Amino acid sequence: MSDAPRPPSIDATARALAADSPLPHAVLVDCARRAGGDPAAARALADGLAASLLQPVVNATGVLLHTNLGRAPVAASVPARAQSVEFDLATGRRGSRQQGIGALLAVLCGAEAAIVVNNNAAAVMLVLAALAEGRDVAVSRGESVEIGGGFRVPEVLERSGARLVDVGTTNKTRLRDYRKAVESRRNDVALLLKVHPSNFRVDGFVESTPVSELATLGVPVVADIGSGLVDSSCPWLGGPPPAWLADEPAARQALADGAAVVTFSGDKLLGGPQCGIVAGNRDLVEACAAHPLARALRPGGLVIAALQDTVLAYLDRRAVRDVPFWAMVAAPLESLRARAERLVASTGRGELVATEALPGAGSSPGATMPSAGVALDGDRLAALRAHVPPVVARVEGRRTIVDLRSVAPADDAVLESAIAALPAH
Repeated sequence: MSDAPRPPSIDATARALAADSPLPHAVLVDCARRAGGDPAAARALADGLAASLLQPVVNATGVLLHTNLGRAPVAASVPARAQSVEFDLATGRRGSRQQGIGALLAVLCGAEAAIVVNNNAAAVMLVLAALAEGRDVAVSRGESVEIGGGFRVPEVLERSGARLVDVGTTNKTRLRDYRKAVESRRNDVALLLKVHPSNFRVDGFVESTPVSELATLGVPVVADIGSGLVDSSCPWLGGPPPAWLADEPAARQALADGAAVVTFSGDKLLGGPQCGIVAGNRDLVEACAAHPLARALRPGGLVIAALQDTVLAYLDRRAVRDVPFWAMVAAPLESLRARAERLVASTGRGELVATEALPGAGSSPGATMPSAGVALDGDRLAALRAHVPPVVARVEGRRTIVDLRSVAPADDAVLESAIAALPAH
């Protein structure tokens, strides 16, 4: 008979893990079972699973709309009771989840009507399927792009049932190129699609055709502005728009220039929850809402509630205070420097540095805005991520940069704790 010690039971291993793991007992039992009762392997599985769960983090990267960190930070609180998602309180009958939020978005964008789906890729897909299935859609070769997550314009067109007609060249597409496509007997052009290239940009010997010129061709123009800037004048800021927004397309201006429909994300420059918005001419928006895909792509009540709060903040001119993204943008550089100096003084670690923050999420590619932060010697990323709550920063050269423009002032105490706890380097 072997004298080798028997491994602890599955239950005993799970109970040992429970001492310092946030996971439920049933999950710890599963980890122990998959590890064959090996305590070290079970702990590795449990720790890996716990780290993979959704949890709040402090975004100190300087990328304000960090796709991997949820893009726009949104504060959403919904009471645990029934909501009038699809209930008409006036008649007591079934209503539409799009009616209220659609009306608010229409006012905000200067459109006749609007609807919401679960992201901007879905918005583009729905528009193409509802308005151009079995017909042609003209797209500039310079805008037939792929953006994050493998979203490719030609593939979305194919899946929607529409047919792609390439127009112009990669670097230059003129009005006459679109006109040629529209007037060609071989084509049946239902839409002209103008695509915001997001994180892709061609510089130098380039030319593109603005919406105002496309609108003269007698074919509905769909402007996928992507990043979700509502108004290029940014009236909610109470001053001139930031210089880094100079070339960013905006919903109100695109519609005023003649676009029949605009599509954009809700969780980028709008600063709301993840969703996609379709706004424009009433007949076209209603055709999208009536398409069978609209039900599959519709958002839930939690998204609508968060988006409603965001839109009302704009309409009440509270966006710079109540939409976290715009609060980060509007933070004075002097205040960021003062916060960084306080962190250095309170922790005795690092030094104040000038930095450049980014809008992020493919918005205004190449644009930066001045910021300030704390520079720490060496690569401290793993140690900062191990803090509770985790702090996500960036490395430049041989230093770790904690950029304060993407950090809410209320989280400075977290940064102080995380920096002070770093081991000597």
